[in-house]
Amino acid sequence: MESQKIRALQNIFSSRLDTLSHLLDVAESHFGESIGSLLQQRIAPDMFPFGTQIAFTCNQPRNFALWCLGQAESNLNPNVDSLAEAHGHIASTQELLKSINVADVKLSEIKRIDFGQGLYAEVLGLIYVDDFLMPNFYFHMTTAYDIMRMAGAPIGKRDFMKHFLPFVKHQDNG
Repeated sequence: MESQKIRALQNIFSSRLDTLSHLLDVAESHFGESIGSLLQQRIAPDMFPFGTQIAFTCNQPRNFALWCLGQAESNLNPNVDSLAEAHGHIASTQELLKSINVADVKLSEIKRIDFGQGLYAEVLGLIYVDDFLMPNFYFHMTTAYDIMRMAGAPIGKRDFMKHFLPFVKHQDNG
């Protein structure tokens, strides 16, 4: 049972969720008692707030895992009222990701994506992952990062690319 692509997706989602958890730790340290106001901040009036961005980031790997497990999609509550709830969303999503045990052939199945208002798409699983889940995942994670930056959190690209740091080496000039 070949599942290299599925395992790679599990690792990508899990390591990026670790990064998101790290960002929440920085937010807690930096904002302290005023963390509640961060959860409600947004980049623009028509965009969702920080807490919702956390839930929406988690929904992508969550629904991927549920699809792999043959279960119906189940989005998290978008009204995230505490950092503990945000961390809980991340932890439960990571646990769900660990439960995936399917072959890569799953990615050749047709996946129906419902958009509401009678709109939907039926695409191969690989298109579902590459052209729907991943762009949405990074969009919401980046938006959460951007809200933190806008609010003054001391984060940078190193925080966002935390998953890549184990590969970075220092060149000796001696």
